Amino acid sequence: MTDAVNPIPEGFRTVTPHLVCEGAAEALAFYARAFGAVELGRMPGPDGKIMHAEMRIGDSRIMLADDFPEYGSRGPKALGGSTVAIHLYVPDADAAWAQALAAGATPVMPLEDAFWGDRYGQVVDPFGHRWSIATHRRDLTMEQIQQGMQDMMQGGQP
Repeated sequence: MTDAVNPIPEGFRTVTPHLVCEGAAEALAFYARAFGAVELGRMPGPDGKIMHAEMRIGDSRIMLADDFPEYGSRGPKALGGSTVAIHLYVPDADAAWAQALAAGATPVMPLEDAFWGDRYGQVVDPFGHRWSIATHRRDLTMEQIQQGMQDMMQGGQP
């Protein structure tokens, strides 16, 4: 074969989240309602569980699979939560926030203007994954962000 293969497949980024959850088919439908995800394909196993699926939110691909505890693959519900937040930048955080809540996401950090320059909040989806929703509003230097954090910790406004 003489054609060079791109080490990062077309449509992917260097880092691609791969979510594991109970009920991957339901999760794909939820992500379409909550975040406008477009399903790109799925591969069900013989028992109907999803072995692998791909979706696109905005310009980013996300892989998804059902949990398979027998192989050590467990979702956040089985583990008691997730230590990871999937960060979602959108043009209008307020609209995206409302859409996610209407689809069934649960707020865990209120949507507000944050000291680092974003309108920002966090939700947990029905499958246990945490999502941060943000719109960048102000470009700040690291020094300005540090000062904003100090002000917030001392009881000031974000």
